Amino acid sequence: MSKLTGKVAVVTGASKGIGSGIATALAAAGARVAVNYSSDRKGAERVAQAIIDSGGEAIAVGADVSKAADVARLLGFRPDWCKNIL
Repeated sequence: MSKLTGKVAVVTGASKGIGSGIATALAAAGARVAVNYSSDRKGAERVAQAIIDSGGEAIAVGADVSKAADVARLLGFRPDWCKNIL
């Protein structure tokens, strides 16, 4: 059992670059990952699918974290996951 099993990581800017690498690493460590994007939906979906294909759990969630309503939606993406957000 991994140190992050049962935990949820919300990674902003995870559709590419460093955010993608962080999302992938957290998933490899056992976390469920919310792959956040602001504009690159396809990139986020690719990252989430790669995590799933590697045996992890992930979902792509669009939100502009500079907007309160988007943050509320981001944190409410999967109510069953939200109690374990890192």
